[in-house]
Amino acid sequence: LGLDAKNPAIVLPDADLELAVEECRLGAFSFNGQRCTAIKVIFVHQSRAEQFAARFSERVGSLRVGMPWEEGVEITPLPEEGKPAWLRKLVDDALAGGARVVNRGGGTVDHTLFYPAVVYPARPEMELCCVEQFGPVIPIVPYDDEGEVLDWVINSPYGQQAALFGKDPARISRLVDRLVNQVSRVNLNSQCQRGPDTFPFTGRKDSAEATLSVTDALRAFSIRTLVAAKATDDNKELVQGVVLGRHSKFLSTDFIF
Repeated sequence: LGLDAKNPAIVLPDADLELAVEECRLGAFSFNGQRCTAIKVIFVHQSRAEQFAARFSERVGSLRVGMPWEEGVEITPLPEEGKPAWLRKLVDDALAGGARVVNRGGGTVDHTLFYPAVVYPARPEMELCCVEQFGPVIPIVPYDDEGEVLDWVINSPYGQQAALFGKDPARISRLVDRLVNQVSRVNLNSQCQRGPDTFPFTGRKDSAEATLSVTDALRAFSIRTLVAAKATDDNKELVQGVVLGRHSKFLSTDFIF
C-alpha cells in the first residue's frame, strides 16, 4: 500500500550541475509532479544554490504546456477539483515567508491549469517543504551543512526515496549510510522513480505498508509447495537420482541455469 511521500533531492557542492538540473526537472515535473515517486523538495548547497535555481528555472521554462493528447506536451491541466487553488495557497505562504517564484509565469492559474512554480529560497519549516504538494510546484532549499538536510529527513513523517547528487565517494557513502535508515531507496545522480519491477517498491514511516515487486507479488498470491524426506542415505540417493536423471519437472535444479 503506497501512501504519501515527500522525496528530497540533495545536491552536494561537487555535483554535476547540468545532470542534477535535468534529473530534478524530470523528477519534479513528469506527469505534472503527480507521482508519489516525484522529487518534491530540492536541497542545494549554498555555494551552488543561486546557480542551480537560475539554471533549473530556465529548463522549467522550456516545458511545453497543453492538453494530454497533444504530442510533446509535458504540463497539462490538473484532474483534481480545487487543486490549483491549494497549490497557489502553498506558494503564497512561501512568498509571505520570504521566498519568491523564480521562473517566469510560475504559479499562474488558468481554470484547472497550474503553470509550474519554482520557489526559492525556501526554508525547511515552510508548509510547502513539509506537505506532499502532488503537483507542479517545487521548493529549492539552500543549506550550509548536510546535517540540516538529514535533520529534515529524520523529522519528516515520510520515508519513500531520496536522490543524491555528487561525486565524492566518502561524502556519498556517509549520506547513504544515514539515509537508508530513513527511506527505502536512495538514487545516486538520478531522479527518484518507480521500477524496474524487479526492484522492491516500498517505503518507511508513513509512506507505505509492505513491499511491491514481481517476486513479492508471486509470493503473496501463490501457494508454496514442497517435497520433504528424512535425511537418510537411501533418501539422499533417491533425490539425487531424480534430480540428476531429470525425471521430475518439480524436483529440478534447471532453474539455476
